[in-house]
Amino acid sequence: MPDLTTFIAGLPKAELHVHHVGSASPRIVAELASRHPDSPVPKDPDALRDFFTFRDFAHFIELYLSVVDLIRDASDIRLLTYEVARDMARQNIRYAELTVTPFSSVRRGIPDAAFIEAIEDARRAAEKELGVVLRWSFDIPGEAGLEAAEETVRIATDSSLGADGLVSFGLGGPEIGVPRPQFKPYFDRALAAGLHSVPHAGETTGPQTVWDALTDLRAERVGHGTSAAEDPALLAHLAERGIPLEVCPTSNVATRAVESLEAHPLRRLVEAGVQVSINSDDPPMFGTDLNTEYAVAAQLLDLDETGVADLARNAVRMSFLDAPAKGALCDEIDAYVAAWQR
Repeated sequence: MPDLTTFIAGLPKAELHVHHVGSASPRIVAELASRHPDSPVPKDPDALRDFFTFRDFAHFIELYLSVVDLIRDASDIRLLTYEVARDMARQNIRYAELTVTPFSSVRRGIPDAAFIEAIEDARRAAEKELGVVLRWSFDIPGEAGLEAAEETVRIATDSSLGADGLVSFGLGGPEIGVPRPQFKPYFDRALAAGLHSVPHAGETTGPQTVWDALTDLRAERVGHGTSAAEDPALLAHLAERGIPLEVCPTSNVATRAVESLEAHPLRRLVEAGVQVSINSDDPPMFGTDLNTEYAVAAQLLDLDETGVADLARNAVRMSFLDAPAKGALCDEIDAYVAAWQR
């Protein structure tokens, strides 16, 4: 494994399921908490390890929202976004589609234009200074209901705001008690505006939630989707239609969506012919990063360097990059593998 770990660390990668606020490192969370001392979030990076120990998915959402509350002005947004890109650069992540929840910040008083300006300024700087290409998926926080859906789709489809990095429209938050079909009109509007559909589904609920995401929300990729492994017809449908799942193994265990890594359905999904990408979800909160998730996937799937490189190429192909950019990143992966094998 040491050689494979080194190989993964240097491998050029793309990440398709990673949350904006959830990617805040302990150092950044502690800095934000120090700026806002009324927050219950610890100001000591070491204390954050205990703070981010989740009893269940509901507890995870509760703690996640306490970190969201630390993002109170445009300078917080810009700092967070650029520092997330810096952490990605250290892992040789070349491209990432970052799940961003504008409603959470706009509701806390940050004007939508200031929010967009902050993430876009960070995006441009990250590409120029760090070599990391960022794109956005604006997602509805499902627990906030249809008001959040309306505000999110308004921001996502308002071309005057200048969200040039926006490529897709999603739905996150709890699944239990938040049925997917109610969000159909908002996804219809987003898709009509040219955005791609990437809702979360089938993480803490059964296969029907994935079916709803496909049928009502016209999902082109599904966030998590692990419960699809329980439904052979759904697995066959995903494989036949080439609809990928964004799989986040450590996250699924940390939120108790899956009992253990050994019980994770990743192998069943792959053996059924379903396309998957490997992702970190909310990496610092789960004590992981994308390199670690690739190592976990390699263990679950018995992969060597060639198989791991195939996972990296799969993520690029499943991304919403344009064809020339996909080709260029795949060429970079190929060159890295060739150099490694010499």
